[in-house]
Amino acid sequence: MSKTLRQILVLLFIACFSSIIFGQSQKVNPVLISKFKIDADEFIGYDSFGYSYQIKNNVFSKIKGNEIFEYKNVSLGNITKVDIQNPLKIVLFYEDFNSVVLLDNQLNKMTEINFSQNTIPIVVNAIGMSTQNQLWIFNTLNQQIGLFDYLKNEYKTVSIPLTESIKYYQTDFNTFFWIDKKNNWFSCDIFGKISSLGTVPDFDKIEIISPQKYIFSKANALYLRENTNTISEIEILEKTFDKYYYKDQILSIFTAKEILNYKIVTR
Repeated sequence: MSKTLRQILVLLFIACFSSIIFGQSQKVNPVLISKFKIDADEFIGYDSFGYSYQIKNNVFSKIKGNEIFEYKNVSLGNITKVDIQNPLKIVLFYEDFNSVVLLDNQLNKMTEINFSQNTIPIVVNAIGMSTQNQLWIFNTLNQQIGLFDYLKNEYKTVSIPLTESIKYYQTDFNTFFWIDKKNNWFSCDIFGKISSLGTVPDFDKIEIISPQKYIFSKANALYLRENTNTISEIEILEKTFDKYYYKDQILSIFTAKEILNYKIVTR
């Protein structure tokens, strides 16, 4: 390698390294817009109508002002996962019983599905609402992502078998996102196309905003990743928190006593 080429490569490395460090040194200063006390074991989030969702003593509730709706099903054990993307069809997942319950907007039971009774064997450990009366499913029996039509009780696989176990997953109507045990980040669309989205830093909790953005926590600090070279710390007042939730530029921090809502703008 020539001396000139070596110098160019060194300069490029320094420029890239400096860019990453600069990005990581940035701070995001959100604005506190509201806070209120809450009596819950877990805060789920908000819907587009302003209702908040939470779990207390394994009772799922929906609250707005004086309006309170509740649902409980003691026969299915603990609630493992809640999907409120469609507030007219809310998904409650009970992993211990391999079952899911769909609720309407007043938390009345619409459908209860026991996947152990399906004609095609399914053991579910990841689930979410998809399009056209379908649920995203990750079937541990074949390590594949699939779609389950809850009106027709029909199941189809859409992905090839995954080679690494899932560390975290999140879904929207058209996409199943997951991060594997090696912190590799992927997406799968409803047609089964899998895309690699890179790797993520080590995290305690994470929430995906888009294929380019996510918020993650590590050691009770919050960070925002907006592109490949920018990881910025989000400066909030709370030194400890149980969970956070991001929707429509509002970052909600759930502590043991209250929920604090911050306005935060991502690029």
